Amino acid sequence: MTHTDFIIQKIRQNRISTTEVADCMNKTGLLDARLYPLNPRHFKVGRVRWTYALNESNWEHHRQVADIEPGLVIITEPFNCGERAIFGDLVTKYLMLYRQSEALIVLGKLRDIPRLIKENYPIWLQGISPIGCFNTQNETDLDEAIIAQRSALYDDSIAVCDDSGVIIIPKELHTEEFLKKLDWIEEQEDIWFDCIDRRKWSTYDTVCLKKYLDEPDSNKFNPERNPLV
Repeated sequence: MTHTDFIIQKIRQNRISTTEVADCMNKTGLLDARLYPLNPRHFKVGRVRWTYALNESNWEHHRQVADIEPGLVIITEPFNCGERAIFGDLVTKYLMLYRQSEALIVLGKLRDIPRLIKENYPIWLQGISPIGCFNTQNETDLDEAIIAQRSALYDDSIAVCDDSGVIIIPKELHTEEFLKKLDWIEEQEDIWFDCIDRRKWSTYDTVCLKKYLDEPDSNKFNPERNPLV
């Protein structure tokens, strides 16, 4: 297994939230603030594959996902598609059921919303519309430089998706050090909640003053050993 696999496994098994993952990256990593979950209470994490739609058509998108490998979080980015929905129930069902995608992230709109809600698909999107794209092939494809740039940025990164939104862990952070940060953030959350739940401390004493560092067993929480700083 690679570091990418171990990071995905650790986040999935421990259900490490987007908030905690972002904290591990110095409170960064948000894919797009406009994204929201169509169906709440889903938690998904996986490798990313970037796709696109172009010029109010989803022809190229159909082509890209036709044989896409299973288990991926698919990001779809529209270019010059206006306010049109990029796809709807047909493509979603194909991807989720027959291609076994982990989750769908659409940097635009979708349609067939009643069906997508009924099926409770794990989808993050920017909006909804009943007006869809056309199924017409473009005479000229998307600029190759844009395709290369987006693919390098997103493909094989890790997406973490929950009710707070979508966080992207870039490939350069798929390291042993980042795994340690995930362990640390879990430990920190545990002791913070212990301080306010059991010890009945204030959040000021806990988060700001970190009075737990004065406790006899505080060595592992020593700031000098904190991989987040």
